[in-house]
Amino acid sequence: MSESAGSVKTVKVWREAALRCRKLRSDLRQLGLSGLRLPDNLGQVHVLNLANNSLQELPEGLDAGSLANLRALILRRNRFCRLPPPLWALGQLDELDLAHNCLGQLRGELACLRRLRKLCLSHNQLRLLPPELGLLGRLEELDLSFNQLAQLPATFGQLQGLRTLDLDHNRLTHFPPQLLQLGRLEELDFSGNCVRALPPEIPRLRSVKILWLSGLQLPCLPDTFCRLGALESLMLDNNALRSLPPSFGDLGLLKMINLSSNRLEDFPAALLQLGNLEELYLSRNGLSAIPPKISNLGKLAALWLDNNKVRYLPDSIVELVDLEELVLQGNQIAILPDSFGKLSKVSLWKIKDNPLIQPPYEVCMKGIPYIAAYQKELALSQPAVKPRLKLVLMGSKCAGKTSLRRCLVGNMSSLPAIHGKGIEVTPWVADAEKNLTFIVYDLAGDQNYDLIQPFFLSPGALYVLVVSLKAYASDRFYELVGYFLHLLGARVPHGVVCVVGAHVDQCNEKEVEEKCLDIHHQIALQEKRDVEVMQAVAEKVDGALGQEFDLRATSPHAPFYGVSDKNLRRKKAQVQYLLNNRLQILSPVIAVSCQEDHIGINRLKDKLLSVAEHREIFPNLHRVLPKSWQRLEELHYKPQELWLSWWDSARLGLQAGLTEDRLQSALSYLHESGKLLYFEDSLTLKECVFHNLTKLIDILNVFFQRDASVLLQKLLADANIDELRATQLHHYVEGFLLHGLLPLHIIRLLLKPHIKTQQDLHLILELLEKMGLCYCLNKPKITPLNGAAVWFKFPCYVKNEVPHAEAWINGSNLTGQPFAIEQLQVEYSFPFLFPPGLFARYSVQINSHIVHRSDGKYQIFAYRGKVPVVISYRPTQSSLQADTLSIASHASLPNIWTAWQAIIPLVEELNVLLQEWPGLYFTVHVLCSKCLKRGSSNPHTFPGELLTQSRPEGVTEIICPKNGSERVDVALVYPPTPTVISPCYNKGLARIRLTLS
Repeated sequence: MSESAGSVKTVKVWREAALRCRKLRSDLRQLGLSGLRLPDNLGQVHVLNLANNSLQELPEGLDAGSLANLRALILRRNRFCRLPPPLWALGQLDELDLAHNCLGQLRGELACLRRLRKLCLSHNQLRLLPPELGLLGRLEELDLSFNQLAQLPATFGQLQGLRTLDLDHNRLTHFPPQLLQLGRLEELDFSGNCVRALPPEIPRLRSVKILWLSGLQLPCLPDTFCRLGALESLMLDNNALRSLPPSFGDLGLLKMINLSSNRLEDFPAALLQLGNLEELYLSRNGLSAIPPKISNLGKLAALWLDNNKVRYLPDSIVELVDLEELVLQGNQIAILPDSFGKLSKVSLWKIKDNPLIQPPYEVCMKGIPYIAAYQKELALSQPAVKPRLKLVLMGSKCAGKTSLRRCLVGNMSSLPAIHGKGIEVTPWVADAEKNLTFIVYDLAGDQNYDLIQPFFLSPGALYVLVVSLKAYASDRFYELVGYFLHLLGARVPHGVVCVVGAHVDQCNEKEVEEKCLDIHHQIALQEKRDVEVMQAVAEKVDGALGQEFDLRATSPHAPFYGVSDKNLRRKKAQVQYLLNNRLQILSPVIAVSCQEDHIGINRLKDKLLSVAEHREIFPNLHRVLPKSWQRLEELHYKPQELWLSWWDSARLGLQAGLTEDRLQSALSYLHESGKLLYFEDSLTLKECVFHNLTKLIDILNVFFQRDASVLLQKLLADANIDELRATQLHHYVEGFLLHGLLPLHIIRLLLKPHIKTQQDLHLILELLEKMGLCYCLNKPKITPLNGAAVWFKFPCYVKNEVPHAEAWINGSNLTGQPFAIEQLQVEYSFPFLFPPGLFARYSVQINSHIVHRSDGKYQIFAYRGKVPVVISYRPTQSSLQADTLSIASHASLPNIWTAWQAIIPLVEELNVLLQEWPGLYFTVHVLCSKCLKRGSSNPHTFPGELLTQSRPEGVTEIICPKNGSERVDVALVYPPTPTVISPCYNKGLARIRLTLS
């Protein structure tokens, strides 16, 4: 499922559309000048590069006499408003680059440059071109993109030598007839103009091989278009096409076509005649079916069908054995064809956001080899369907979850409910006839469990949010309802939630009605506010995309300053995903009582059953498994040990009919679907299978309840403990609850009822560290001498607000003298929700990167190598502010790369953790170093997207908008090399699902 380094063999011209202004290709000698000190031997220079010097005129000394041998002149990214007069004398020039200047017009003297072969005038302000342009008869490459041209001169057709022409993003309202005279033209980019139709005479462009017609809003193509017999690459994305001409199949040389973002509802049959096609892009249309004859396209290497309405794929798709890219996400595919695993060359594979049943979603997301293994196993054993659905009860403390669970499951007793027991799991056979079983998770409302509860929130579960109507009031809505909806929406976008009002027996009838209506009303208001915020972000991104990149790159006041179009499109897609995947909150609020009358319970059961059986909502309930996999799952439930060795698991596999070589795929599926834990990427943990999740949950419950008396009771269970030993144990408990510190021998005592061997203990600690719950402070490489204690740190227990602040944090040396330093600070802002437990887990995850750390509840001071770093979490003080998490370092400006090297790995670790929250909205910023140096309480924020972009060519300083005269070195905003957007390395942590779904 990762993008392989081996890309599609054909030249992906359209993906390089951002590189409009080509690098001047020449084997001649080049001279780039800084400071504009002209050397004495200018006469020997063949290529002169004066880019990025803010020039308005050519420097003195540059004339025909001194530049007699000059063949290429690069003047891009300056401030020329007119062509410099000395140019006219350079009649020997072959190449001239004037891109990214301020040219409003060209003079007729341009005709003096009769030998020009390459001319780049992109990103200027040209409205008209002089007729003399047509006299440049040797011109082969002409780039006029991103200007304001509304017409071309009549003489334009005289450029008979032109092979490459770029008119991308101008103001042309019709296809200029002069272009039809360019019979040798091989590459034409006409995208982003205001043309609504192509002329019937377009076949006169008989030599065109590469044609960009993106973003023209074309409703159709003329029939004559199909006579462009030399065409090899065609860009027609972002138009309004509903069909293609019947003779489109006559374009027999076509190798690549992009028809994304059109209005196609039927797969164009003419495409099936293009036997040489290697790349086909049909993303974001309205396609509902793919024809069986897709197999005609035997050379196809890339097929993008994402964000359509495709319900199934034809069996013949497996005959496209050369496919390397297959993108299917955002469709309605439930079943993949048999033998789908034959597509073994596919390296770029995207299938999420489909209602997958066969193979199950968890198998498909692992990639084609796992699909192949599943289908092979299905062929060897019978298919099996066992309807089981995860049902999660959540809500605040004392909301009535435990009573509701007992009432639903039929285990209600006269005993009072016990609160604060952590997380409990109970099977419930809801419909014996249909064999429908719910696995009911009762999540504690105690904040002590905030760190581990997100592990139990997973896609494909049904959620019941329990609210005590007795405790509910309008001013407590967010605390009792809104917060949990934000939590679910961030962790499980598009999740299904049923809101239940409990404790009806403690309210009168009018109160119940009014409170249920108010909950419903407040949910609608919160959803409306959240959507409006996201829509405002989307509009802001659209506004930035509507501007030219040059404006964003040169104006620090512009929204999304310097952010590339690619990054903006990525942000727009993320925001659109959040808007399209809102929680599915069932209405109305169901009021229940768990007392003897059981008010509303049958109504709730009926609601849960009807929703669970809805195939479009819960396709995973009907997933099809090989019988051997289901049998393996059942066999793993039986042993009572805490874990099984790989060989014990393999023996169970043999009982299920699985040979050792087929076991891996089955265990991988059971891990991904939360039936057990098996970490194939961990050197230590891959030798064992954690099959007894109930016992694991009991162990988690030991560490995440904070009652000192309960912990002491566990430690003092041994009757032989004397008073001195009891006092020591009391101190250990105090240290644990205050600083999160526990020595290994105390952990062993706490877990004594749950583990049997020393190996049990070490494996559990390895697992807790992998989950990000604790880390070892002094892990010994060998058995510690003299009984030295091994200590473990649980960051979520740290209570001291601020750690010891060392001198370096203030930029001072030990004598108090300030260094000449600059501070780097990357800040993450969370306007809706800061994921519970995130800071504590992040504290664990970064431990391998830092040394000499000192931890507080909300801050960590440490070093990465010899470079200081500070990680700070600032909870919001009001609903108008956002929670923030920042990562900071500092160094002198010449050594600022060391600060970046300290920060970037920590940023990427945080990005890995945030991938576990696909519905979470957050923003990233780079704070202005100059503002920080001044001690500003509100420093300027540069967009965090700049972290993933290369430093702009030739730019050395950036203006800080907080102080228009202050300039910030580019090295304080951009890292030396761009960070990764989605870190490809995975420490096995990305998702540990304790789902039993």
